[in-house]
Amino acid sequence: MTTDGAASSGASAVAGPVATAGRRRIPETAALMVFLIAEVIFFWIKSPVFFAWDNFLNILTAIAVTGIIAVPGTMLLIAGQFDLSVGSAVAFTGVLMAHYATEGDIRTGIFLAILAGLGIGLINGFFVTVIGVNAIITTLATLAVFRGLAEVVSDGQSVSVTGFDALGTNRPFFDIPVPVIIMGVVALGLWAVMKYTVFGRSMYAIGANPVAARLVGVRSRRAIMVAFVISGLACALGGLILVSQLGSASPLTATGLELSVVTAVILGGASLNGGRGTIQGTLIGLLIIGVLNNGLVLLGVDPFWQDVARGVLLAAAVSFDQLRIRLGAT
Repeated sequence: MTTDGAASSGASAVAGPVATAGRRRIPETAALMVFLIAEVIFFWIKSPVFFAWDNFLNILTAIAVTGIIAVPGTMLLIAGQFDLSVGSAVAFTGVLMAHYATEGDIRTGIFLAILAGLGIGLINGFFVTVIGVNAIITTLATLAVFRGLAEVVSDGQSVSVTGFDALGTNRPFFDIPVPVIIMGVVALGLWAVMKYTVFGRSMYAIGANPVAARLVGVRSRRAIMVAFVISGLACALGGLILVSQLGSASPLTATGLELSVVTAVILGGASLNGGRGTIQGTLIGLLIIGVLNNGLVLLGVDPFWQDVARGVLLAAAVSFDQLRIRLGAT
């Protein structure tokens, strides 16, 4: 009897997002799209330069690294997990690559950066799934650890890199930068994983009801470990792209990136409680943030007020998430 009840609960957890979506008359992303369109129209009216192809490419390029990291971040949040170490992971992998590239061995630097990203994911996943430490506490600790290691590797200084600009600046197709193409490929691949694979359904089940998911045979620890590893590899890719774009690596790179990632994911519809969220929602949330940042720059708004606007957007996103939970409960 207990097993049947657990199986029923697990099935409901897996089918929850689909069933909930079926009851909605209007998709969650519709409200986000309306807000995004209104934002675009507002900045278009205020600045004639805004509505131009080159400016749209600028927006996409600016959000590319955040997007590459936010997509696996969505997977983690759907499973009820967080990775707050992404900013320091990007800095550490970038500095590590640049350190070896200065010795004339770019390929070794790239390999070590990817290996470091893999290691960061494994470390975070190990403490969360094996030791049982809360994901927020774990990744706050590794945030400090890898930011410190970035300082150690670079001696607290920026490290210049030459001959590694293709990844960040080339525009091979229709003048679209490589980072934007990579973001699209990552988003499309993980969207398919979350929508069509057992692993994707498992992530929803873990976030909705971890006990029921475990009782019906979902290998929760392995799934969460895989998600942390994907997040670590995405950070390594982001670090390499930033090094390529900037021509240097700094231990202060990507400071605050974790807040941008969390804002985009929650704004895109993922729940802090887990069990809900979509890759496409996160992408729309990213576009909302990117358009806001770009529009404020074009209007000449003081950078300090831009930080205020991003903070307000994060608070609004979290508040909106809580409001959705309360309305859903009623």
